Amino acid sequence: MHDAYLFETSRLRVRCWSADDLGALLAVYGDADAMRWVGDGVALTEADCVRWLAVTERNYAQRGYGMFAVELSADGTVIGFCGLVHPGGQDDAELKYAFRREHWGHGYATEAAASMLRHGRDAFGLSTIIATVMPQNSASLSVLRKAGMQRIEDRIEVDGSATAMFVWPSPAIGKGR
Repeated sequence: MHDAYLFETSRLRVRCWSADDLGALLAVYGDADAMRWVGDGVALTEADCVRWLAVTERNYAQRGYGMFAVELSADGTVIGFCGLVHPGGQDDAELKYAFRREHWGHGYATEAAASMLRHGRDAFGLSTIIATVMPQNSASLSVLRKAGMQRIEDRIEVDGSATAMFVWPSPAIGKGR
């Protein structure tokens, strides 16, 4: 069990990744079927995952947030990841997530995403969070809507791929935020 959890839900715990999590990370990122919706659609190797963990550590140090491990509360099994990142140095934080295939369809992604949005607002003062998804990824479209995000545009990327853009304008949390 890890000492520090960012937050817990009724079924999940969210925490920072550690070097000990390489196998759990590879179980998600190494699955070609799961990764067809993520980034360039290519599964990562173990070496790629080691580099990914190093980038994640730098994000924690620079911003205080990044990608986080998502565990089942019942037994501590890492089932995926969810977090907030700034790809390419973009201004707005972007919600990202992926889960091991055997945990799809149980509402875990929606539960983690909705909680991550609130955590981004409450812990880091983020007032706007975006998400991008391939329009043909109906499961993620549903997750983002259920998490409270609004679809604001569809666009064609430089490589010709289509992207649906979502935004989460956080509810007001007080003056000055």
